[in-house]
Amino acid sequence: MTMPNFLLIGAAKSGTSSVYRYLYEHPEIYMSKNKEPNFFAYEGWQPDFCGPGDAEATTNVKTVPYLKEYQALFKNIKDEKSIGEASTFYLYIPEAAARIRHYIPEVKLIAILRHPVDRAYSFYSHLRRDGREPLKDFHQAFKEEEQRRKKHWSPVWRYQDFGFYGLQLQRYFERFDPKQIKVYLYEDLQKDAQNMIKDIFQFLEVDDTFTPNFSVRYNKSEVPKNRILHSFISNQNIVKSLIRPLIPAKIRQPMAAKAYRKNLARLKPLSPELRQELIPIFQADILKLQDLIGRDLSHWLV
Repeated sequence: MTMPNFLLIGAAKSGTSSVYRYLYEHPEIYMSKNKEPNFFAYEGWQPDFCGPGDAEATTNVKTVPYLKEYQALFKNIKDEKSIGEASTFYLYIPEAAARIRHYIPEVKLIAILRHPVDRAYSFYSHLRRDGREPLKDFHQAFKEEEQRRKKHWSPVWRYQDFGFYGLQLQRYFERFDPKQIKVYLYEDLQKDAQNMIKDIFQFLEVDDTFTPNFSVRYNKSEVPKNRILHSFISNQNIVKSLIRPLIPAKIRQPMAAKAYRKNLARLKPLSPELRQELIPIFQADILKLQDLIGRDLSHWLV
């Protein structure tokens, strides 16, 4: 059975949804339709997290913890050169690196990293958007991490822990040849997405002249203006079930997508004062990370 030969391992809220879509478009790349199967994060255990909305969320519902089911995700491969998936928990979950090494030791690994405080606030915004983060104050939510862990909430609420990239990447550099690992920064994607994706195509040894559609950025952290409308569009309900057979998908889906986007607004920016207050938490790890990946990250410390 087929296994992937490359993985997008994280970090969450660092542009991975957009990069997944750009890779998905390439004719020589096969991406699992289940973006985050999480096999190497949770092999042998079906997650049963119990935080707000966890029962219906991706981690509980779409995780594929058993090998045969995981391999089945790639059964429709034709003649694609590169085969991959994008589970952002792989960077964070400690056991993932060793499992990946066990099953696919020659795999190519791609990581995209975002300033840890900005990433945390983006994830907070994402959970607020989905009505899952109950606290309106980010700083308070940031401090609730350990209590939420004890209550068996999903790791998505670990705003602080997810940001220790140096510690997390070290596990991969200890197990894989550095030539198998490509690390980018979120600002690379923001400043020059086309050049970054071209570099990824070269890393994967596929046609680097292919240009995906860069006009859309996926899974942005915004909050709904109207939560009732957001819930109606996002979730299954009887009205949608009745309408679906009456309107062709090619008409229905763009209309729904447009309504979804129009109902979203950016969350209030994180205050510079709070950002500065939280940066020292990550300082030692940022210094470790810059040595590990050979990039100057001094701008992350101010």
